[in-house]
Amino acid sequence: MRAALGGARSVVNVGAGTGSYEPDDRYVIAVEPSATMRAQRSRVRPAIAAAAEAVPLDDDAVDAAMAIATVHHWDDPVAGLAEMRRVARGPAVVLTFDAEAIARFWLIADYLPELGDVDRARFPSVDAIAAALGGARVEPVAVAVDCCDGFIEAYYARPEAFLDPGVRAAQSPWPLLPAGAERRGLDALAADLASGKWDARHGELRSQLEYQSSLRLVIAPGAQYDCP
Repeated sequence: MRAALGGARSVVNVGAGTGSYEPDDRYVIAVEPSATMRAQRSRVRPAIAAAAEAVPLDDDAVDAAMAIATVHHWDDPVAGLAEMRRVARGPAVVLTFDAEAIARFWLIADYLPELGDVDRARFPSVDAIAAALGGARVEPVAVAVDCCDGFIEAYYARPEAFLDPGVRAAQSPWPLLPAGAERRGLDALAADLASGKWDARHGELRSQLEYQSSLRLVIAPGAQYDCP
């Protein structure tokens, strides 16, 4: 993300959430519509109450724009991405998930294919995001084995974590599953962990330092700009 932002001194973070991924070496303007999310931010890094589709900044107001794991929550992703492009003189950078790639993750492929259906319905395709930004390059992002973020693939080597209701509560797709699917899939996972079947299939992941995940960094370069 830092490399993609280049020399940008000022950055708008659209759909900023709690600010976990905001760089601390640049001037960041956070935009977040959820009062719950804004309340969890540091007092020294407040956010503007606004939606991605109507960023309250002038044209070319900042050097760069970023959006981290948020586009699938927007009411109108195309409009929000156009706003990122409008307010940023330089790069617009989006971290998102490739729904087709995440469907191959062992939790979904082996136990809960319904999660894949949920993600296909809510995630804009990576190509669509790139097109909405006016053209962009796409870079895959690997997940480290000790990743402390709570998204699903962060637990690729820690299958027992999915049996923890607290872990699942921090992941947005679970409430969207059809009735009964969550319990059925988790019961099957618990049985395979107890019998050793999961480790027979995927045990090598426990010692694998990185996982080639569905995370994608979409980088639209934008116009050149001068940094003071």
